[in-house]
Amino acid sequence: MLSSKDLPIYQRKADLFKGLAHPYRVRALEIIAAHDEVPVSHITKEMDLEASHVSQHLKVLRKFGLVTSQRDGLVVNYRLAYPEVADFLKVSRKLLTRMADGHA
Repeated sequence: MLSSKDLPIYQRKADLFKGLAHPYRVRALEIIAAHDEVPVSHITKEMDLEASHVSQHLKVLRKFGLVTSQRDGLVVNYRLAYPEVADFLKVSRKLLTRMADGHA
């Protein structure tokens, strides 16, 4: 997992990519990145998935340190753990767009 500073950076990067290795997790991150804080109910609605499926993907994102959660009564809100996660999403979108357009 990402918390081990003893691992080489390439291993920590690979672990980060494991946390991102499902399209629903990437989509959840995009939804969270669009807000300062967002309730699970909003993420579930945007993703059009059952709450249990969304919760499992959010659990993985928490495990890999990409998001944090805070309970407020019955509502659980999510936010990015680091602003760089949003930057990473933007850079990866830009890279994929360039690759699709055939620009090296």
